[in-house]
Amino acid sequence: MSLKITDDCTACDACVSSCPNQAISAGDVIYVIDAARCTECVGADDTPQCQLVCPADAIVAGLSESRDALLARYHSLHG
Repeated sequence: MSLKITDDCTACDACVSSCPNQAISAGDVIYVIDAARCTECVGADDTPQCQLVCPADAIVAGLSESRDALLARYHSLHG
């Protein structure tokens, strides 16, 4: 499942550099995750790195996707 950032986001920027897929960017008020690039770190790490570094616990599960789908997306992004 791709992750999403809630309104609890403080726009601290901690999550941006932790994303191996460059899926996180600044929105109008809070940061946003591009679902087409989010793999929940499948293919790169064991757990979503953005969730580990978010001090506000503002990154939560979004759309449900299979691990195979997330891994395929990771490979399409990274070759």
